[in-house]
Amino acid sequence: MSKHPLNLAIRFLLEVIGIITFAAWGYHQSETGLRILLAVLFALAFMALWGVFAVRDDPSRSGKTVLSTPGWIRLILELALFGTAAWMQINLGYSLIGWIFGGVVLVHYIISWDRIAWLLKQK
Repeated sequence: MSKHPLNLAIRFLLEVIGIITFAAWGYHQSETGLRILLAVLFALAFMALWGVFAVRDDPSRSGKTVLSTPGWIRLILELALFGTAAWMQINLGYSLIGWIFGGVVLVHYIISWDRIAWLLKQK
């Protein structure tokens, strides 16, 4: 089920929303021109963590990786990034959006149980 095009599209949207959320949160941490830099840095941090630490041959990704990461660490990283994005949305005053985002993340991972099982087997 985790390879289903609709589930992959949802995963992609969650990633994009995560990047946007990190940027928005960084932007709101300053009232000076520094806010632009913070927005870019927070977005880049999300993208770097997401893109660099991956499990080799992950069927939900290209299969390529910069730093081969054990599956359980990748799962924790994904949950931490999405959980942080949900918290950031709530912190910015978008509580309903944060809870909906978190709920969609939860449903996505429930539907992706086969990928989670695969991740937990990867060393």
